Amino acid sequence: MPPDFFIVGHPKCGTTALYEMLKAHPQVFMPALKEPHFFARESHERGRPSRRLPTTLEQYLALFAGARAGQRTGEASTSYLRSPAAAARIAELCTDAQIVAILREPAGFLRSLHLQLLQSGVETEPDLATAMGLEEARRSAAAGERGSFWRQALLYSQQVRYVEQLRSYAQRFGRERLLVLVYDDFRADNERTARDVLRFIGVDDTVALEHAQANPTVRVRDSKASEAVRAVTIGRGPLARETKALVKSVVPRPVRRGAVRTLTRTLVKRKPPPADEVLMAELRRRFTGQVQAASEYLQRDLVSLWGYDASHT
Repeated sequence: MPPDFFIVGHPKCGTTALYEMLKAHPQVFMPALKEPHFFARESHERGRPSRRLPTTLEQYLALFAGARAGQRTGEASTSYLRSPAAAARIAELCTDAQIVAILREPAGFLRSLHLQLLQSGVETEPDLATAMGLEEARRSAAAGERGSFWRQALLYSQQVRYVEQLRSYAQRFGRERLLVLVYDDFRADNERTARDVLRFIGVDDTVALEHAQANPTVRVRDSKASEAVRAVTIGRGPLARETKALVKSVVPRPVRRGAVRTLTRTLVKRKPPPADEVLMAELRRRFTGQVQAASEYLQRDLVSLWGYDASHT
């Protein structure tokens, strides 16, 4: 059977922490693969398709084969909210699915997203303002290009069209089957927010829950070191593939994973620098209209909550 619910929030909005909390609930089943990206098929058409991601319906449904009778099943893919086709594809297979979306203040979200894309090697421009200035050229490069999934991720301003994204799901599933969370609430009290989700999907919301924090924002310490670690980890290139095969043959898997984490922590990651407040203010001015529209759509004052009123912008 296909999933009962989907977490469709953007990356860097608490989706991983929420996934971990729900996964631990005895009445909920979520697959070990946190982000199948199955309904954002663009993710399977990029230059190097992941062997981990399901590409057929049979492979996708197999992710949920371990669910016990009576469990609610769900998955969490951060590409589903920004994908122009994911809502329609989910509705085609799962007509009565429940949707959980998570929204974050646009300026902080885009800064955090930019740092993550730098860390993963998708983004090559270290300055956020410059990267956003490249959007038009990147849009032209991505248009009609096979494998444009990750290029689309670099179109930062498109990520925060919140009302357009939410309406895509509300039109297909109804507002009553769409739960919209605000990242600030989750950060302030992730247990309370998780219990809201448990009630929404119809399971016991009184069970003990563990607090979770996942994927903290980091900055790439050394881009060349980051690329080298990633190349060997995924076996990119003949030498890297040979190196990876040799390491796998002589080093136990837990030791390999520990070594990669250590290398990444010491050579690649470091705490992010303080935000550029001038840039943050400019982004708040730029996206004030989007926040006002989201406030009206959700009937909640996000303008004041996120500092997008006239006194702050």
